[in-house]
Amino acid sequence: MLIDTHAHLYFNQFDEDRDDTIQRAFEAGVKKIINIGTDPETCRQCIEMAEKYDGLFAVVGIHPNDAGRWNETVREQIIEWSRHPKVVAIGEIGLDFYWDKTPVPVQENAFRQQIRLAKELELPIVIHNRDAGREILDVLKSEKVNGLTGVFHCFSETKEIAAEVLELGFHISFTGNLTFKKSELPQVAKFVPIERLLLETDCPFLSPEPKRGRRNEPAHVVHIAQKLAEIKESPFEEIARITTENAHRLFGLDSKERR
Repeated sequence: MLIDTHAHLYFNQFDEDRDDTIQRAFEAGVKKIINIGTDPETCRQCIEMAEKYDGLFAVVGIHPNDAGRWNETVREQIIEWSRHPKVVAIGEIGLDFYWDKTPVPVQENAFRQQIRLAKELELPIVIHNRDAGREILDVLKSEKVNGLTGVFHCFSETKEIAAEVLELGFHISFTGNLTFKKSELPQVAKFVPIERLLLETDCPFLSPEPKRGRRNEPAHVVHIAQKLAEIKESPFEEIARITTENAHRLFGLDSKERR
């Protein structure tokens, strides 16, 4: 069994075949999908989809590019959503210095406020990082995140940054970028202990080889697992088992299913 720990199945790219897309994932052995919200509207959609499909779970939070929408009303809404039995984390939250959409101080405020909220709610966080790895680490350290867990999703940083992420106790997740022919990320993945790795698609973006250039979808996480097995020189079944266990442990999926 595999778990796609980061998907955006509410995007309009799936409007014509969403049910079929989810069914293809299940048939490919991807039995669970964590759907990630980025703003109030998509958070609500993630919860609605989690209620409709047994294998789907939801993450709620405000993306750095939407950080200008953070306010006390949104904070209270996230607290309410966090009580839903299939909400497993706060995210995706973080910093994005690639897109010039939201002033950095506004991003940082929303990031810090959601870190504090996650600690209060005792939920892990899903971190978005675009050209801001050092700054994100500085924020996490200054917020004294000891005991807070989470994952740096779609990891694209250096081995040095990865070492600091691991030291803080966080997981690292790779998507289709791990499979790209000129990617240097295999060296990073080789360095990260398998017990701290997760798999994701970030669909509909970042399709892995050999699906590159087409819409990404949860079934394609199989290709990322195969690449990781090659990098780690481990059987595919072992990679699937351990990354699935990691996801269950980090997101508390077993307890969520029992509720």
